[in-house]
Amino acid sequence: MKISATSLPDVFRVQPEKIPDRRGTFHEAFRTDELSEAIGRKFEVKQVNFSVSHRNTLRGIHGSITPPGQAKLVTCVRGAVLDVVVDLRIGSPTYGEHLVTLQTAESGLAVYMAEGLGHGFLALTDDTCINYVCNVPYTDGSQIAIDPLDPALGIPWELHGEPIRSDKDAAAPSLAEVAATGVLATYADCVALMRGELTVPAPA
Repeated sequence: MKISATSLPDVFRVQPEKIPDRRGTFHEAFRTDELSEAIGRKFEVKQVNFSVSHRNTLRGIHGSITPPGQAKLVTCVRGAVLDVVVDLRIGSPTYGEHLVTLQTAESGLAVYMAEGLGHGFLALTDDTCINYVCNVPYTDGSQIAIDPLDPALGIPWELHGEPIRSDKDAAAPSLAEVAATGVLATYADCVALMRGELTVPAPA
């Protein structure tokens, strides 16, 4: 597989090598040792999620309070999505910037993102399924939601009509409004967390 750095610090694309034969294809989605070497830290799998969406469903932008935060590897395993990562780390050189990736089940392309980054996607097909492999279990009350249509983010969703959204996502505040509450992590704290220099609170 090929693991490539992107324009956002601590965000990587993982492109598997598919091996075809008369039965179909086979590929390794990822290997923890290779991913850990590429990102410069140990990636342990603590939770695996699947999200199924109708076409034109818009989810996100979602992040987690850091610490504990949640690093994740996101893969489209059925259908296709326009996948977006937003840098939510205060003080980051790319704060507020986004990375867009077209993910399809056929390509197997995945996106890894470290703690402190936000994520969202637009389902381009019906019955789209996204797989999340996470290094930390979900903690109730830790989620951060930001309006994916915030003009300040400038994400090119290329929507055709009103997207399908949860009530919570539709009412999510802008990045500036969330930043003003003080819940977003600093870039320095996220780097310290990745280096093992920041203590993560024990689950309540």
